[in-house]
Amino acid sequence: MKTCQTHSYQETLEVAERLAALLRPGDVIAFKGGLGAGKTAFVTGLAKGLGIESDVQSPTFAIVNEYRGKAVTLYHFDMYRIETYEDLYSTGFFDYLETGAILAIEWSENIEGVLPENVIEITLSPGEDENSREITVKGDKRF
Repeated sequence: MKTCQTHSYQETLEVAERLAALLRPGDVIAFKGGLGAGKTAFVTGLAKGLGIESDVQSPTFAIVNEYRGKAVTLYHFDMYRIETYEDLYSTGFFDYLETGAILAIEWSENIEGVLPENVIEITLSPGEDENSREITVKGDKRF
């Protein structure tokens, strides 16, 4: 487990870009953190680090957004509104696990029981001021 502090939006993007270099197709990233914690900002940095040039948007209403890069596809989920297994099943989530894409899941707490064993967990917490974040990454030996 590694923890770092960022002091600006830009620094949060840079941490995410560096982490993206460690990712492999099929990785699942479970984000934890409250509203405004910086989850979507972090996914923006991941996308950039993966060579994806699309503008990343919060998938709050779409449930999932797809971002295609030259080497990998990133699926960005928001599970905030998922309350039951049936809700989750209706999103097609289980099919996405089989695509070999990288999955970034906001509000992963809502689906904790069905996440794969080798999930990468990223927790974002408010720092000392409104622009600061504490970022904790738990995963395999790459992290």
